[in-house]
Amino acid sequence: MKLIIAATLAASAAAFAPAQTAKSSTSLQVNELELGVTEPLGVYDPLGWLDTQPEGFERRRAVERKHGRVAMAAIVGVIVHNNHIVFDGYLSPSNNLKFSDVPTGTDGIRAIPSAGLVQILAFFALVELAWMPASKYDGDYGVGYFGSNIEDPEEKARKLNVELNNGRAAMLGIFGNMVAEQLTGQTMYEQFAAGHISPFGDGSGVF
Repeated sequence: MKLIIAATLAASAAAFAPAQTAKSSTSLQVNELELGVTEPLGVYDPLGWLDTQPEGFERRRAVERKHGRVAMAAIVGVIVHNNHIVFDGYLSPSNNLKFSDVPTGTDGIRAIPSAGLVQILAFFALVELAWMPASKYDGDYGVGYFGSNIEDPEEKARKLNVELNNGRAAMLGIFGNMVAEQLTGQTMYEQFAAGHISPFGDGSGVF
């Protein structure tokens, strides 16, 4: 298991290594404002989608942006819930289940009644198909930046790049949090409280 996780982490690190990729002749020209192309890593396109499948590359960039947004929300949710900050009242009155009864960490999903999971999935479908459709590749759903659109294209590109990079970090963060929790049996809060840095230890102390 340790070897599998180590290999996975190594592969993830390699995915963010800079690649020597020539500029494409397609409409997705690689320049300083190309979203997702930020220094010092530059472009990572090992399969050559910029040259052969520019629309596919654009779609995958949109998927990356959306996954990053979900991961950022997930990381915030983990931090909040691990600190036992919960809503008052009942998650499911019919099951006498309060929000405070839901365990922290990944086990919390098992405490949600089936009807609640169906509602969550239905909301996801509404967002994906109607409110924020996956077919809208630019990721601009009319919300703007804190309620207002950014008129300067360079400033807007810079902030969108910040969002993409933060989303990438959040995707690695939430994945690492889930893997560490399954390995140690400790939530993020419990690991920090125990001073437990390495997920390969016994759950007590630094290593």
